[in-house]
Amino acid sequence: MNKTELIEKIAANAEVSKAVAKKALDATTEAIKEALVAGDKVQLVGFGTFSINERPAHEGINPATKEKIHIAAKKVAKFKAGAELADAVNK
Repeated sequence: MNKTELIEKIAANAEVSKAVAKKALDATTEAIKEALVAGDKVQLVGFGTFSINERPAHEGINPATKEKIHIAAKKVAKFKAGAELADAVNK
């Protein structure tokens, strides 16, 4: 499912126009992004938790040249499914 299909599904389920559904989806994703950038986590009970993980710097190997390379530390977005979502997927 892509963003357009998701907007259509939201509009149908909420009985609103696609324009309203798009605004709601965009506002939701922006709010989640802003919270993660600020270092917060977002918990949606029954659905899951969005959070930030920090990966430390480490050594890697360039597969083409077999040289050791330094991989910088970075932050990555993480999603952990809630129990209800996990159960629904595993039915």
